[in-house]
Amino acid sequence: MSLIFQPTVEQMYPADSTDLVIDLPALSTVLEGKHRPGHFRGVCQVVAKLFNIIQPQAACFGEKDYQQLRILTTMTETMNFPIQIIPGPTLRDPDGLAMSSRNRYLSPEERQKALSISRGLFAAREQFATGIDQTNRLLTTIQHTLLEQHLAIDYVAAVDAQSLKPVERITTPTLLAVAARVGSTRLIDNVVLLT
Repeated sequence: MSLIFQPTVEQMYPADSTDLVIDLPALSTVLEGKHRPGHFRGVCQVVAKLFNIIQPQAACFGEKDYQQLRILTTMTETMNFPIQIIPGPTLRDPDGLAMSSRNRYLSPEERQKALSISRGLFAAREQFATGIDQTNRLLTTIQHTLLEQHLAIDYVAAVDAQSLKPVERITTPTLLAVAARVGSTRLIDNVVLLT
């Protein structure tokens, strides 16, 4: 049996419901949150409401939106929701580009340029596998790969995979994250090292 839950805007957001704030500033004001202030408050609000209404046993969120996954996992634990958060691996096209609804806005030429995002991340991962653990070196590799294709970089970062705080050397699981614009299309991608 398949069921669809399709509430109206009024049902999900009754009058004054925007006053409800779930905020995890240590996780939500960096990376994407720095470029999209308040975004994760809205994400937390709607997901918490859906969890309360549906009361699922498990919920799946993709690792491509790694920061969102961390925030929702932390929210679920903090709010004592009896829900298992299941991370889904980033799905990629055969050439390595992370699948995204935004990819449809890329021209064929822009799509080729966008491949530099995953190529830069994969090159840094390969460097790390050879023993390079200084994040400044890994980030330089990624930046160089993006700039060769003239991408506009919002950020290239190396952060602790749990706290999302910057790290200088990789000694614990570390997220290498990128947000860049290809033409007018903003794309994000990441890899986690030491998983």
